[in-house]
Amino acid sequence: MKELGSKEVAAIALKIAITSTREEETEVKAAYTNQGVKCCAVDFGGEFISSVNKIVERAVVSAKREGVIGDTHMEEGAIAGATREALGGMVTKAIGCNVGGKIGIARFGEHVVVALFFGIGLLHLNEIAVSMGHRAI
Repeated sequence: MKELGSKEVAAIALKIAITSTREEETEVKAAYTNQGVKCCAVDFGGEFISSVNKIVERAVVSAKREGVIGDTHMEEGAIAGATREALGGMVTKAIGCNVGGKIGIARFGEHVVVALFFGIGLLHLNEIAVSMGHRAI
């Protein structure tokens, strides 16, 4: 099994975040599980400011449910911290707007990366944004 660093794990988190169907998501998960990478994804949406806590909660719950992390305070905190870090990269674009998209989470060894793939709604115009956060466990 090849050793992967934070850059490779980040690429995997982004790949699962940009999947457009559950079938595609399942294929990506299966392909990387064979390489020893644990990953998951979960959708989100709503007004940005009021959705921040819900996005963090969804990331932690999804990572626990899919076995990406265990039930320890340290692992939950790593996911929450990486998610908040990624959300911080979105604030200037998304504040006051509706957002929707997918959270992709990947873990290999000590590296855990949370990737956010956002559609940001403004009238009939939509912006697209991607942001990531990394933690070592």
